[in-house]
Amino acid sequence: QVQLVESGGGLVQAGGSLRLSCAASGRTFSAYTMGWFRQAPGKEREFVAAVSWSGGTTYYADSVKGRFTISRDNAKNTVYLQMNSLRPEDTAVYYCATRRSEIPSNNPATYGYWGQGTQVTVSS
Repeated sequence: QVQLVESGGGLVQAGGSLRLSCAASGRTFSAYTMGWFRQAPGKEREFVAAVSWSGGTTYYADSVKGRFTISRDNAKNTVYLQMNSLRPEDTAVYYCATRRSEIPSNNPATYGYWGQGTQVTVSS
């Protein structure tokens, strides 16, 4: 089992920044690919970013490329999502998830463990 707890969400004005964190506990964190997904009201959950277990490979949705950065610290069992130049359309609940593979994926169905989510609201 892997437990995930997100933090760092909040209310920010358009153009601002937030840094999300996801702390993992349980099975060996470093063996898992980590991903961030988001879900806005009335919409399906969508992929945001993923990072390989080594941190050497990252993968981003086109909508966040160049604005968001995913990283991980295996010594702290934590994955981060630095979000810059935020837009109102980034407003959503953000979830972190794990995938027992060294290869990142944008498919939520391939992620076995999920956190409870943290709300990000971007005002215009």
